[in-house]
Amino acid sequence: MDKTQSTGIAVKNRQGFALLVTLSVLSVIIALTMVLLSYFDEVKKDSSNTKALIQADIYYTNITNIFQGFKDKKTLFSVLYNSSLPLSTENGRFSLVLQCDPLYKGVNVNWLGLENNSKKTALYNVAQELFEMLAQEYDIEDAGRLQEMLMEEIGMKNRSVEKEQSRLHQKNGIISYQQFTDLVSRYQFEVDDPKIGSVPWKSYFSFSPRAEKIDAEYSSPELIAYLFNLDLATVKEWTSSIEKVSLEDFVRVNGGDYAQRKTVLAGETFLEAAECLVGYTLEEEQYKFRFEYIEGGAKHFEFYGKQ
Repeated sequence: MDKTQSTGIAVKNRQGFALLVTLSVLSVIIALTMVLLSYFDEVKKDSSNTKALIQADIYYTNITNIFQGFKDKKTLFSVLYNSSLPLSTENGRFSLVLQCDPLYKGVNVNWLGLENNSKKTALYNVAQELFEMLAQEYDIEDAGRLQEMLMEEIGMKNRSVEKEQSRLHQKNGIISYQQFTDLVSRYQFEVDDPKIGSVPWKSYFSFSPRAEKIDAEYSSPELIAYLFNLDLATVKEWTSSIEKVSLEDFVRVNGGDYAQRKTVLAGETFLEAAECLVGYTLEEEQYKFRFEYIEGGAKHFEFYGKQ
């Protein structure tokens, strides 16, 4: 049996948020580490794709069970959003890295489909204005056609989705960045628009139909600067600070109008919605899977196979 060890917490190169390391968070990370390490012997017996999928399911189940058992989700995910959790065997033949990102940190692209919903006008307006800004800023060739395709995808009309990919979709809406990029690729092929590839969609939008607020505390500097009409360099300086004032105070001090956007922001409310990616090496082969963890439930597991 190979001896195993945890390499600790590796801080991601992210701008923004102070690590909130507490004894309770350390205890859950230690618990997670011990559970995962207990499976190392079984994993390294067989590196076939089928065995790797079985092991991915084991990791998925145990990680989400630990998430569910941890009461202080805000503290837990504040750490995971800023840190990756790496594990490895001493001989380097097996390693695993868990990393998570806030699922609702952008403007929900599905809000573009709320034009006729009078109760959600504010959500539609912020999404539509952002789309128009990006279309102009990046000189999209046929923004009208792209938006038409988005409406078809959000409304489930004329879908061009392979059967084997149907698990990526719910009854309505865009539920993953992969689904969105597939649509953009179809647009690029149809319109022959080379400029579409330069648009940093993920810096501005999120891709989950359930999101009804923006988790702006975790938003990109680009989105924060756009939402509050602030200087991007100033926002980047704030997001990179270890100790910083709240977003609301920062916006006010720098002349922005926080109240104007307040109805679409989560504010001090913690949104329990994360997208997690697990990468692991098994007998010199690399595998990945992802899942979403929303309000105590895990869903949308995707196994990517060998990388």
